[in-house]
Amino acid sequence: MQLYLGFNLFGGMDYTYTIIDANATASLQLQAQLHEYPDFICSGTASNTTDGLNQILKFLPDLVIIKLHENANECFQMVNEMYQYLQKTPLLVGVSSTKSHAYTALKSGFFDYWLLPNNEFEIRKTILKLRKQVPQEAVPTTLCLKTYRDYHYIDTNEILYLKADNNATDFFMKDGTKISAFKTLKAFEATLPENFIRIHQSYILNIKYVSRINFGKSTCTLKNIENQLPFSKSYKERIDSLKTLLSKNAIDIIK
Repeated sequence: MQLYLGFNLFGGMDYTYTIIDANATASLQLQAQLHEYPDFICSGTASNTTDGLNQILKFLPDLVIIKLHENANECFQMVNEMYQYLQKTPLLVGVSSTKSHAYTALKSGFFDYWLLPNNEFEIRKTILKLRKQVPQEAVPTTLCLKTYRDYHYIDTNEILYLKADNNATDFFMKDGTKISAFKTLKAFEATLPENFIRIHQSYILNIKYVSRINFGKSTCTLKNIENQLPFSKSYKERIDSLKTLLSKNAIDIIK
């Protein structure tokens, strides 16, 4: 399973969701219905509760959609176990062909309950209710570099990438300029918005400017610059997730 990148290319932050359903076809159909909402991104699917709980603990999705059938009791046990490990728990939506599990789902803290077949109107109401009750925080877009009495403000949307230079970091900007800061790359990795990902010991890039990923050469190409940035094997999982995110809004054509 891929590492999820929680950045919405249309601006702002995404809501992530995980689907737990033994029926792979039904899971794909639900993903297709949720594709209408660009701020909702699938962080993973699972066919059983064991894998489902593992993915919840690993990727910490905002929403978990659980198919409740003959294994409903097993699903509720998984939910109880989930509460033991997480300080902030995801919202839960139960899905079933009958109302027989609705009461138990309500008592177990489920956010909503859908009756099959999945209804577009019911899904939309749940999405809107979730957005209203759990608004995503605005993403800071200005970075302040402070040196003694000097305050340098940088629009993060204008940053192409960052490069380590010993114990300093160079910012390469969209307009071709370079700004240096006397902090390590690791310090900025924890500070920048989530559209910045580390791909190498020496590089962090802004995913908004990625125009090409070459897995054969292990390089990323950015808009506005000629040179390519290398990515290392230790960060390949992030590159795989980036490819998935960028491909979501692209049309595949084999050259």
